Amino acid sequence: MGTPLLQTVGLRKCYGPNVVLDSVDFSIDTGAVKAVLGPSGSGKSTMLRLMSLLEPADGGSIVLHGREIGVTSGRNGATVRMPERQLARQRAEIGMVFQRFNLFAHLDVLHNVTLGLTAVRGLDRGEAAQRAQAMLERVGMADRMRHYPSELSGGQQQRVAIARALVLEPSVMLFDEPTSALDPELVNEVLVVMEDLAAQGMTMIVVTHETRFARRVAHEVALFHSGVIVEQAPPEQFFGQPEHELTRAFLAHVH
Repeated sequence: MGTPLLQTVGLRKCYGPNVVLDSVDFSIDTGAVKAVLGPSGSGKSTMLRLMSLLEPADGGSIVLHGREIGVTSGRNGATVRMPERQLARQRAEIGMVFQRFNLFAHLDVLHNVTLGLTAVRGLDRGEAAQRAQAMLERVGMADRMRHYPSELSGGQQQRVAIARALVLEPSVMLFDEPTSALDPELVNEVLVVMEDLAAQGMTMIVVTHETRFARRVAHEVALFHSGVIVEQAPPEQFFGQPEHELTRAFLAHVH
């Protein structure tokens, strides 16, 4: 087995006395899709926020392409969190799509997508606009480039958010319940885009409640419970013959 593209080693996160992640080891290989399931509050979204360097971990490490990210050596060799400018460069390698879209309301679609290219990648506006237009075409939003987020449906906003993350050409895409804020009739248009990305070999970690999507698209499915990974297996085994009682109980509940 080769080195995973992205992995966590002993990842730990606490909020006060509440242990949200308890020494989590998690990894994904290049080109794989890994679905992460579990009840609310089990640590799934927190893991993604730590992986994408939006929050610091309280212990353990995050490794991308075989190198630890998010930290550097401080005085006396102690490990400290990187300065924000360096974190921003590393974040560009890890695309993040949120539940609530997080688009800038005062910017139109095109400028929402170009912002990272100009601010993080340092591209001039012309090249950034060309790349953004191509990415919006890819997610079926090229005809809405001059619209503002308030003029779009939830599904359209989420597709713009996906384009915004993809245009930076990240090594891996993280999706934090990308359809849970959408009306039921809009869910499929986002899942279609994600399935297309998976078919084209994008490495993806997807926190989701869409078990049908996980079963159809993921190479491996993991279940979180109380800050630990209870079970992870290929989808046919995970859904068909789960080993852990917590997995069986969770699947019975969601079905």
